[in-house]
Amino acid sequence: MGKHNFGKVAVLLGGRSAERAISLKSGNAVLDALCRAGVDAHAFDPREQSLERLRTKKFARAFIALHGRYGEDGTVQGALELMDMPYTGSGVMASALAMDKWRTKLLWQATGVPTPRYAMLDERSDFAAVAKDLGLPIMVKPAQEGSSIGMSKVMAAGDLQAAFIEARKYDPLVLAEQFIDGMELTVGILGERALPLIRLETPRVFYDYQAKYFASDTVYTCPCGLPAAQEKALQIAALKAFEVLGCSGWGRVDLMLDKNGAPYFLEANTSPGMTDHSLVPMAAKQAGISFEQLVMQILELAHVA
Repeated sequence: MGKHNFGKVAVLLGGRSAERAISLKSGNAVLDALCRAGVDAHAFDPREQSLERLRTKKFARAFIALHGRYGEDGTVQGALELMDMPYTGSGVMASALAMDKWRTKLLWQATGVPTPRYAMLDERSDFAAVAKDLGLPIMVKPAQEGSSIGMSKVMAAGDLQAAFIEARKYDPLVLAEQFIDGMELTVGILGERALPLIRLETPRVFYDYQAKYFASDTVYTCPCGLPAAQEKALQIAALKAFEVLGCSGWGRVDLMLDKNGAPYFLEANTSPGMTDHSLVPMAAKQAGISFEQLVMQILELAHVA
């Protein structure tokens, strides 16, 4: 499809989630790239105006640069399908599944995708028993929040309950996950292709919100330094992990390699960041794809109901 055949394109950005600030950065970067490429693209913030205005303003397709709830969780995808409007990224079911770390794990476990052991936490949990079972440290996460919001690394069993209380501010479903001590990797996915792996290193306790978006001490290594055959095997495994959830279009899969080189998949992102700190553009660049080309390819892969 030629670059001028998209019609009027809405870049959905901002929104109502805890990741609004990052979405505004992503969306504006996408908008600039589309405009440079000659696309008739316009910013559209669903927090500021009703999605119904997409129809009245004669938009032909939507580039979703929303992160988190009401953007990455299937809700906006469903609304766009009701309008018969093509949109970027995964469909309703895959978006909802990937946003839910618990149900992602259930599906991965059922299909043989390796993922760290975990326990679901609530007020009645025996926190000492969970700590004993999973071993320390433990990662505590809201099941349906992104960008490491509400997440903590528990180093002492006595701190597990406090970490649960913090995570529960963001979501009633809270996950305690075995910590995998090893190399942190991420795999960008574009269409049916896995992009070069990126290795992440941060001097912080873990790759948190600050490290993701603002810190200058986060180190990204691409090429990741693994032997080619190992990287290829991990790309194939990442594509499987992505496809098992029904994901399509583009996205990112995060994983850890333990000290023996065994992979453990953590989560899939169906609307990853597109900021200057973001990982998919970095991997695409390593593959010879400019930011502008990446944005155009994502738009071409728009999901049609």
